Amino acid sequence: MILTESPSATSPNTVRQLRECSRKLVRELGFMRNTLADSDLAPSAVHAILEIGGAPGISAKDLGVLLRLDKSNTSRQVARLESDGLVERRVSADDARSSELFLTAAGKQLRQKIDRFASSQVASALQHLPDADQLELVRTLGLYADALGQDNVVGSAPGEGMGPSISEGYQPGCIGDVVGLHARFYAEHWGFGAFFEKRVATELAAFADALPADGKALWLCVEDGRTLASLAIDGDLETGTAHLRWFIVDDTLRGTGIGRQLMARAMEFVDRHFVETYLATFKGLDAARHLYESFGFELCEETEGTQWGTKVLEQRFVRRAG
Repeated sequence: MILTESPSATSPNTVRQLRECSRKLVRELGFMRNTLADSDLAPSAVHAILEIGGAPGISAKDLGVLLRLDKSNTSRQVARLESDGLVERRVSADDARSSELFLTAAGKQLRQKIDRFASSQVASALQHLPDADQLELVRTLGLYADALGQDNVVGSAPGEGMGPSISEGYQPGCIGDVVGLHARFYAEHWGFGAFFEKRVATELAAFADALPADGKALWLCVEDGRTLASLAIDGDLETGTAHLRWFIVDDTLRGTGIGRQLMARAMEFVDRHFVETYLATFKGLDAARHLYESFGFELCEETEGTQWGTKVLEQRFVRRAG
């Protein structure tokens, strides 16, 4: 859930108390130690393992953005993990000039060990809180984390200048921009027409009008007030199922890693709330399929259909919580 109202002035006392709580969290979770989470790695390396494992195929540049590290520090971090046999580079299937990062078998084992340790640590702490307080804690911490990240620049490490940025929630003009991205791309490459454009516009407008809402989220990549990429999660908390929708990236951003960053945020969101996530697409969108599968989606159904306004081989991909 996101906040849409203008925030009121924050009292100095609230700021002081939250800073104290943040410092205590850092200490109690072990971030002041030389190693973290029952591993032999420094905290930044542990987070690198988690991010690469959560977004297989991520580039070093995108990893640096997620970890808030500059280019040189990211390179050193990845090089150390490679030399330790925990991470490997592969040539990108979409661009032979680029490489993608993956965990090795040893890296995956270590990530599982870190996950077990961290989950046990958090579960033990939550036992001291009533159920209602646990839910409120998750909701509030999520809002706080999102607020901290709202102004972070996407696609550039600190000091590299401004660029497109990812924001969460509805923004004026985004519906028209996202519909236009879909209409132009699918008309040019697949011959889709007014039927498809009307469907996207109608369903996206209804979804955006319902925001903010529990289990639903919309991420936009915006530059100079114009939406250049989007992804939405339309989930049902009662069934534990989420629908990934309206994922599109403008041609000017292809190869920049924006699509992978949108997917990483969405998968982090669904992993907190849902046991299953699905998406509907059709055969022929090979680059998108490569990205979906790198995040754990599997093809489970393939049939001819016309729900897009043109006969295509429709596909359904499903990702189940690990």
